Amino acid sequence: MSGVRDTEELRPWQKKMNEVIFGSETPAGKWFDIVLLILITLSVIAIMLESVPNYREKYGVELHMLEWVFTGIFTAEYVARLICVKKPIKYMLSFYGIIDLLSVIPTYIGIFYSGTSALRVLRCIRLIRVFRILKLSQFVDDANYLITALKSSKNKIIVFLFTVTLLVIILGTIMYLVEGAEGGFDSIPRSVYWAIVTLTTVGYGDISPTTPAGQFVASFIMILGYAIIAVPTGIVTNEFIRKGKAEISNRACPNCSKDGHDADADYCNHCGSKL
Repeated sequence: MSGVRDTEELRPWQKKMNEVIFGSETPAGKWFDIVLLILITLSVIAIMLESVPNYREKYGVELHMLEWVFTGIFTAEYVARLICVKKPIKYMLSFYGIIDLLSVIPTYIGIFYSGTSALRVLRCIRLIRVFRILKLSQFVDDANYLITALKSSKNKIIVFLFTVTLLVIILGTIMYLVEGAEGGFDSIPRSVYWAIVTLTTVGYGDISPTTPAGQFVASFIMILGYAIIAVPTGIVTNEFIRKGKAEISNRACPNCSKDGHDADADYCNHCGSKL
């Protein structure tokens, strides 16, 4: 169940809190997010320093105490976000809600289980809020259209990947027959692995053909790799160009906390609530 606030309007103090915490249009909201980003950045730096043996030996206690200070702040912030939204459960299950929760859980889990401290670096994902803070809505807009383009071209991409899979299996099998175990191609799966590495122009060099025939096939695969790399790029770009663009606002919905609405929108395009 989602709680009482699902059907009730937010109280005035909750609306004000929501405007500050979730919005970036007002000076207070912008400063809240800026301070939050600074704290996130400092906490990530502290986590990274704690992983360095020399710093951990010298400043382990201080860094540990600092981590609990950051965790306390982020926990209070997370609770505040739940308080000032109409549907707390819906926020908890949203992308930002899950990330906010994951940013504090590892520290508490670390009390009972060791080895989870590195997971605290997940809170750096919260830095994507910088797009709203700096009003880089155009970048968010472009990201949304890129996602839409990927969804629109998924069938073509699936066919492309299926074709590439068949291609590397065939080419890997050919190399297995041409080179054999003497050249390191001791099985078809290993030869297919080499074909994938070569076709994608990665080229680890752990396996390489030694016979003239094998080198000829390898050269063909290398050249083919450049052409294949361009195919998915062209597919997605074509879909991306076909999409129009609209001016995006940074306003956050008081109901579901989603942002990225059209500048002239009166209702949330996610839940339908009035903005």
